[in-house]
Amino acid sequence: MAKLKPEEVMACLARVPHWTRRSAVISRTFAFRDFAAAMKFVNAVARLAEKAGHHPDIDIRWNRVTLSLTTHDEGGLTSRDFDLAARIDRLG
Repeated sequence: MAKLKPEEVMACLARVPHWTRRSAVISRTFAFRDFAAAMKFVNAVARLAEKAGHHPDIDIRWNRVTLSLTTHDEGGLTSRDFDLAARIDRLG
C-alpha cells in the first residue's frame, strides 16, 4: 500500500469530514452518554480493525474515545486509513 500524496490526502479527507489531519495521522473524537457506551463502541471498532488488519490508536476518557489512524509501515497515510475511518464513521 503506497503512501498518499498530499493532494490525495486532501481528496480522501473530504470523504471523512469529521476526521482531522495532523501531520501523518488522522483522528476523530467520539462522545457517548457514559463509559459503557464508549466501551461498546471501542469493541465494535476492534472488530472492524481486526477484519481490516489495520488498527487505530485508541484513547478512552470516560465517555470520549479518540481514534488515530496512520499506516506505520508506509510512514504516513494510505487509503487503508481512510477506508477504516469511513467504516468507523458508520458505527458512530
